[in-house]
Amino acid sequence: MNLVDRMVGTEQLATRSSYAESLHKIQLRTELLVDLDNIANGVFSPLNGFMGKESVDCVTDDMKLPDGSPWTIPVPLTVSEHDWMNVEAGVDYALTDAGGVNIYGIINIDSKYVLDLEHIAKKVFKTRSVEHYGVKRLFEWGKYALGGSIEMIRRYTDEYSQYLLTPVETKAIFLNRKWKSIVAFQTRNIPHIGHEWLQKTALSTVDGLFIHPLVGDKKKGDYKDHVVIKSYQILTENYYPKDSVLLSPFRTMMRYAGPREAIFHALIRKNFGCTHFIVGRDHAGVGNFYGPYEAQEMFSNFPDLGITPVFFKEFSWCKRCNSIVTDKICPHRGDDRLVIKGTWVRDMLVNNNDPPSELIRKEVIEYLRNEKDVFI
Repeated sequence: MNLVDRMVGTEQLATRSSYAESLHKIQLRTELLVDLDNIANGVFSPLNGFMGKESVDCVTDDMKLPDGSPWTIPVPLTVSEHDWMNVEAGVDYALTDAGGVNIYGIINIDSKYVLDLEHIAKKVFKTRSVEHYGVKRLFEWGKYALGGSIEMIRRYTDEYSQYLLTPVETKAIFLNRKWKSIVAFQTRNIPHIGHEWLQKTALSTVDGLFIHPLVGDKKKGDYKDHVVIKSYQILTENYYPKDSVLLSPFRTMMRYAGPREAIFHALIRKNFGCTHFIVGRDHAGVGNFYGPYEAQEMFSNFPDLGITPVFFKEFSWCKRCNSIVTDKICPHRGDDRLVIKGTWVRDMLVNNNDPPSELIRKEVIEYLRNEKDVFI
């Protein structure tokens, strides 16, 4: 599959920018500007714009686009009722920031529709409870939606833009390094020793590891973006061969859609040029809304995804084996095992307790202790 490219080229930039200035404007919140950027740069390939009603319905009900391509998360352009009432199908509009100051792109509206939020919540998130952050946000953003192909005139930039790589750029890096097999790791958390173990275990079977931490809108209590990036910089600089790993953030909002988001994350990493994708315990989960290995089970519905999932079970530190283990490789149980969970690390940090050295690298602990503002 070819990557979508909806960036306006240099030769047409002045003309399209002038044209955009003449159009009525639709203001986008930050999360939609990020979606716009991801569509334009091929991150969300094969999408070439915000989804219309047919696409949203197909994705919601059948986890595929109208042409049969696998896709699990709706990506509509949701707007205020006022904006929705005042746009017309078949017309071009300029897409701006929330203040209406900067124009980032143009959309040709081909679909104007109302979302069935209750149905989407139940199908995509498996719950209608607003205790689920993804559902809460879905309802807050409202039911008025637009779809249409886009052009991007100006890239959206923020404090993390200097670290971002597009799919075209990562594929060039992989080619330059002569990596033919690349395993990707998705995370929104700081690294503990279990993450390091599964990354290196996966890396031992391929040419390269692409660590791709998510930066963007997340729920209260999650780690701040800069903390995750810096923690991984420390870890990779001290404990990874430099010619075997690439670290770059993935800018999008966290959906917390569990099994569906695992497939979504895998498809995106395929677009970045990866051949394998790590799926651990409770991937993209939140609270108790999904089973611990439900995300792994979801992959059985997508045998032709185009990227190979690499599954890992829950891992522990075994005092008797003196190493990281899983139930598959270690016979010991009970007090011999120290279960390694990100929530435990988070709780210890909240309570100003240093996690044990078996759980997290000392250099990362030192950084976290000096960084006062760790959590959202």
